[in-house]
Amino acid sequence: MNDNTALTPQEVAGILKIAKNTVYELIKRGELNAYRVGRKVRVDLKDVNEYKSRNKGIRKDKAISAAYNDSLIQGSNFVICGQDILLDILSRHLQINSKGVQALRSYVGSYNGLYALYNGDAQMATAHLWDGDTGEYNVPFVRRMLPGVSAVIINLACRLQGFYVAGGNPKEISGWEDLKRKDIVIINREKGSGTRVLLDEHLRRLGIQPDSIKGYNRESTSHLAIASTVARGGADMGIGNEKSGLQVKGIDFIPLQTERYDLVIKKEDVGKAPFQAAIEAIRSNEFRMELEGIGGYDLTGLGKVIAET
Repeated sequence: MNDNTALTPQEVAGILKIAKNTVYELIKRGELNAYRVGRKVRVDLKDVNEYKSRNKGIRKDKAISAAYNDSLIQGSNFVICGQDILLDILSRHLQINSKGVQALRSYVGSYNGLYALYNGDAQMATAHLWDGDTGEYNVPFVRRMLPGVSAVIINLACRLQGFYVAGGNPKEISGWEDLKRKDIVIINREKGSGTRVLLDEHLRRLGIQPDSIKGYNRESTSHLAIASTVARGGADMGIGNEKSGLQVKGIDFIPLQTERYDLVIKKEDVGKAPFQAAIEAIRSNEFRMELEGIGGYDLTGLGKVIAET
């Protein structure tokens, strides 16, 4: 291949021996040059080689901590899966901790995050997956999705989930039963997100067929995007957390249930340096104070071990 050969993110991942999600993170942070061809992302081979050359010169005592040399980290990556802004704060605290590393973020939903953790493509994952049979968050899914793997589940926060509706609630939407109505159009979250699982579990329990709901197959990838769609009249209702809804004008929030947002770590990793740094950061007063300043979180259980599987 010559230097101008165009590579897909998957091909770049193969060359660098990293996860494809990490390639997207490098591009997003401006560390790896890329361009679009239509809707596809491409990277020239010369830019991959330049990236490798730049990083060969990084001093081990600075950018690469002792934790990077630990065999627990695949290549030089420490990936945290999840979409909440509190993970941006955690990543920053982790980076400045003397035992920490520079964490990469993978903005995927809860289901896909646990799948990445199981496959070794991520080191930590977050989840807010509600099981309709037990009424429990996360633990049943961790047990099913990490078969044979012992895991520690640590609480980060609790958040209020509910419906976003137009200001004044003109359709008088009040609960899950309203999804049986033919005059309601929704905007949905993507498959694998905790919010999508919450909806699907309630539909299953109520015996509602998804294809009977107008807009069920229309997907968006964030709470803010869902709320914005409802605010501009693109849907009658969407599901999300209260915190995000407060940032969008023209909608009302109908609370439905409190969800638990947890961090999942493989038990075999808990005693290792970067994971200890993450736990210390989560339990620190500084981290709690930042989250309190943002608002919208119930931090009663912050840092507590919820379960071990």
